Amino acid sequence: MENSDEPSIGDFEILLDDFFCNLNPDTKLQDIDRKRVLSVVNSFEEGKWRYQEFQNFIWDNIAETALSYQDRNALINQSHSSLIEAAKNLRLIDNPYGETEGSELAEILLYGFMKHHFKALTAVPKIFYKQNPKDNAKGADSVHVVLEDDDSFTLWFGESKFYNSIEDARLSTIIKSVEESLTKEKLQKENRIITNVQDLQAILQDKKEVYEKIKKLLSKSTSVDKIKAKLNVPILILHQCDITNSCIEMTEDYKKEIMEHHIERAESYFKKQIKKLNSKVFKYSEISFHLILFPIPEKKPIVEKFLNNVEFYKNQ
Repeated sequence: MENSDEPSIGDFEILLDDFFCNLNPDTKLQDIDRKRVLSVVNSFEEGKWRYQEFQNFIWDNIAETALSYQDRNALINQSHSSLIEAAKNLRLIDNPYGETEGSELAEILLYGFMKHHFKALTAVPKIFYKQNPKDNAKGADSVHVVLEDDDSFTLWFGESKFYNSIEDARLSTIIKSVEESLTKEKLQKENRIITNVQDLQAILQDKKEVYEKIKKLLSKSTSVDKIKAKLNVPILILHQCDITNSCIEMTEDYKKEIMEHHIERAESYFKKQIKKLNSKVFKYSEISFHLILFPIPEKKPIVEKFLNNVEFYKNQ
């Protein structure tokens, strides 16, 4: 499971990135072929988890998550202005340190992972298109298009959560969100977002044939069944972790313990998801799922720092 090359996403180290059946060849789960696990960790410095590096990653990606492609281009070389405008578009939820508090942190983290690890196009900044404060639970948290080498493409409709733990009770809530995002109505909604925004056409101006393929597949007249084979569902869970909270440096023992913990949690998650969705989601076996796990020591200081930064930029 361990890789001496230390693959990374920015300053974060990747511990696991493989199909679940390879990570746990003894699993008894069925319909597991299209299930992957990505485990990513932040490092430590002087005996402490690197909070600032985590915040830096969030704010390095926040403009692309919360501004349209046109708005970002208008603010090229104006990084401070970009942060101010992006902060204005964030929907802050008034529920201090509850399960939804800081949810946009997970959305931004997923966006950064999609861009830097999965090489997604920066075409559909979902926070920008979710400005209705009552619209938090509607549709996917992340919508992306990934181009393949042969000019084909895949669609990525993601879910992101920031939880105090990843025990079984939390997993059921995530599965419910995934199920809702895969309904015909929700899929059609995300398809409309992709095809209605000008960002994708602008980014693919040199790949017009690919753009037309995407537009045709996602058109209202095309059955949503046809997108299932191209559909990927990244499920990011940013979670408080006792193992990480008790650690002071990035040791091999720490990494081994996190990997074992994440494989065990992935087994439980996929078992529950398969049981609930296999019979409810048409062509479920054709959809690819990516469970992304990122442990943090404590949720409260991360959320508090993020909200303070947002308020600072909002007031500029």
